[in-house]
Amino acid sequence: MYNMSIKEGDDYAKLEKSIAILITDYELEGLKEIEKYITKWNIREEEYQKIILTDVMEIYIIELPKFERYKGKTDKKLNSWVKFIENPEVVDVKENKEVSRAKKVLEEISQDEHERYLAELRQKYIMDQKAIEDAGFDKGFKAGEQQGIQQGIQQGIQQEKIAIAKNMKKQNIDIETICKVTGLTIEEIKNIKE
Repeated sequence: MYNMSIKEGDDYAKLEKSIAILITDYELEGLKEIEKYITKWNIREEEYQKIILTDVMEIYIIELPKFERYKGKTDKKLNSWVKFIENPEVVDVKENKEVSRAKKVLEEISQDEHERYLAELRQKYIMDQKAIEDAGFDKGFKAGEQQGIQQGIQQGIQQEKIAIAKNMKKQNIDIETICKVTGLTIEEIKNIKE
């Protein structure tokens, strides 16, 4: 993500700040003793831990199971975002204008049947993977079954890329930008039927 903010031949000074937000529905073993649900991570030197190498890369980890215990230690705006992530239906949109806008976008996306179908496919994939891991089958699949799963995953990813490209084409976004965002070729984008 950090490298993608510049093009080949550009000066490294043009690199833009990159922030990764990781949201877990379980507590991370290495963070159990930290009494807050959101942690911010930077690149630091091992012996001089107070010195941050760069401020252009940050990782935030939000552990949802810790939210109820430690939400009092965080500002209300952040708490409303986490409530929205957990369940968009129960959020008080008056609390935070940005969350209110996000909820409207989510509702618009939810009304689009194809987008809803893709979201359901993603959710089903996540649930299936969790069930496979819980049952211990992930280590016992035969090569053919594993190959079939991988093909299904790739098809789902391709369908999502095409859906994103289709929406971008409807908004008259140029093909080069669509290529960069989706990873599809110009020819694939031109062949997408609206």
